[in-house]
Amino acid sequence: MAGEGSRRWTRVLVGVLSGVLLLCGGGVALGTWAWTGTVVDTTGKVDFVHRLAVPPLAESRIDAQGRRVFDLRAQTGGRDLGQGGQTRTWGYNGDYLGPTLRAKRGEKVLVNVVNGLDRPTSVHWHGMHLPAVMDGGPHQMVRPGATWSPHWTVDQPAATLWYHPHPHGETEQHVYRGLAGMFILDDEPSAALALPRRYGVDDIPVIVQDRRFDSDGQFDDGRSLLGGVGILGDTLLVNGTVGPYLDVSTERVRLRLLNGSNARSYDFGFADGRGFALIGTDGGLLASPHQTGRIRLSPGERAEIVVTMRPAERVVLRSYPPNAGVDFFSSRFSGGDDSFDVLELRAAGELAPTPEVPARLVPIDRLDPATAATTRRFQLSDRKINGRAMDPGRIDFAVTRDTTEIWEIAKQDGTPHNLHVHDVQFQVLSVDGREPPPELRGWKDTVLVTANRPIRIIARFADYADPNIPYMFHCHLLYHEDQGMMGQFVVVEPGQSPGRPPAHSGHG
Repeated sequence: MAGEGSRRWTRVLVGVLSGVLLLCGGGVALGTWAWTGTVVDTTGKVDFVHRLAVPPLAESRIDAQGRRVFDLRAQTGGRDLGQGGQTRTWGYNGDYLGPTLRAKRGEKVLVNVVNGLDRPTSVHWHGMHLPAVMDGGPHQMVRPGATWSPHWTVDQPAATLWYHPHPHGETEQHVYRGLAGMFILDDEPSAALALPRRYGVDDIPVIVQDRRFDSDGQFDDGRSLLGGVGILGDTLLVNGTVGPYLDVSTERVRLRLLNGSNARSYDFGFADGRGFALIGTDGGLLASPHQTGRIRLSPGERAEIVVTMRPAERVVLRSYPPNAGVDFFSSRFSGGDDSFDVLELRAAGELAPTPEVPARLVPIDRLDPATAATTRRFQLSDRKINGRAMDPGRIDFAVTRDTTEIWEIAKQDGTPHNLHVHDVQFQVLSVDGREPPPELRGWKDTVLVTANRPIRIIARFADYADPNIPYMFHCHLLYHEDQGMMGQFVVVEPGQSPGRPPAHSGHG
């Protein structure tokens, strides 16, 4: 019913806009321009002339307590992004993006985060299971010049995670200027598999972000009035590289795809239609590889794919128009009809042999819905969740430690949305009452929600009880998050009541 109401509103809006345009001189031409001029299509038009930058692995050291210590500094900078000069940027330990942090399951890690900016920021460890006080959300802000040193024990399977700022109301701007990076986790089961694993050689991070530039060559952060999703760019940066190519020296190459964009979804495939093996999603490897030709990623989602190459060939990774499950009008103005050439793979004349992808990867213990302590329902609509906008002083609900919950998520408007949950990796039980497709059968922390197709997820909240420090759940279209499409939950001990979130008068 809500979906039909949204469609009726869309038809009314289209009619009103059409009427206004027809009443104006040259209305038909103007209307045609407004409709067709919003589509971005770079296929066949990208000059792949820059070698893909591969973020360096972050240096680390082991301290006296046996912890692996990393150092990150948020700072300003500038980079030549093909706009005729330096574009002003932000980055960690450099001018744009940040190094790739890497740790093993069971390791204790500590990250010294120094804020070298002129405003407060934070660093959220997206996809990481860790105490709420170390999560890096809006309650763990870092003042200019200050250092924040979260520490935790890595206790989850091998996965491709990432880190980015999470200041309440300003996440969109901080990420858009360049603050983000990968955090790769390893474990023994994944290390035993015959998969490409040499970082920067046959195991490549691919951070995809769209940007738009103004006439001065600076990031243009203007938003479309009609799209309602936030900033949509017409130029892709891959690891901060415009027009990138990757030299491939092995028969198979593993690409760790991260949709690091603020609002845009992608439907990744190859220009020649070849298939690839999807081996992992947000929270780690699948039980077995899924042979496919496309993988759709909404903002914040990740996928690990293995591509087979032939000697001396070139093939382009492409993003086809993604189906975000909205009507034709909303799709047009939210990037749903856009296509991009992303990255050119260039195979050497001779390729080092690589084993085929194993038929079995890692076992995934399925969470049992019969053990769920409760079922919660979430309606996403109008920059709100369940009709309420984010309030940093309000805890929306409490989850009891060592319990399992089912969350039912639905969307009630015509705008694209997804949902990211902090603290846990979840499993998708169903999409519109049906078994989830193969790409949604692994561990996830972010999932796209499409109109009239409610999603049921299940998660276990094993530990890290804290009645006062909340975790977030929110739409990962960052404009929506900043506008209030976010809530807070705490994990409490059995019988314990939620407390009060910390005040934000002073950020530490």
